[in-house]
Amino acid sequence: MAQEEQVLVVKRTVLEQVGMFQGLAFDVQRYLDRFFVPGTLSFMRRPLAEKDPSYKQLIPYVVMAHGRNVLSYVRGKRSGEGRLVGLRSIGIGGHINPSDDMPLFSDFREAYRTAVQREVAEEVTVETAYTERITALINDDSTEVGSVHLGVVHYWLLAEPKVSRREQMITQIGFLSLAELQGLRETMETWSQLCLDGLAAMEQRA
Repeated sequence: MAQEEQVLVVKRTVLEQVGMFQGLAFDVQRYLDRFFVPGTLSFMRRPLAEKDPSYKQLIPYVVMAHGRNVLSYVRGKRSGEGRLVGLRSIGIGGHINPSDDMPLFSDFREAYRTAVQREVAEEVTVETAYTERITALINDDSTEVGSVHLGVVHYWLLAEPKVSRREQMITQIGFLSLAELQGLRETMETWSQLCLDGLAAMEQRA
């Protein structure tokens, strides 16, 4: 029997202690400082986590930009999250799973960063230099998906627009202008709509 997927989670009460919010939060450091206190983050069976809003699954959400254009794609039928199939996204990322190398890190921040790089590499190939910064958190308790997930927005500013898909679930991938993205806003998943609305603020912080 295949082993059930384990995903990285944080208790909702921890989020509430720092300050519950709806939408984007840009004061990310005070949240991350609390999340990375030893013993705060843990792994949980995904089937349980998907149905238990007392936990938030921590999801890196990487927005990639080149100049004023932003990478965008449509989630195909092979997407791991069936509730998002067919929706456009400007975020690359997914659940963080345990791996053999995680216990080697004394600071879980480094383990998290390694996991983010691994997750991105599973979905796309980035063949250019870039700068990176965590610019926001996403919380959306208005939807079934959002109620059990918490997004950590990583803004990657690419030297060249050289990104190609690796995962079959990624379709219609390409860099689009802000005007083009605004015209497609209603076809986007909620997190991407929130990121699009906050793109100027994220650019400033990056």
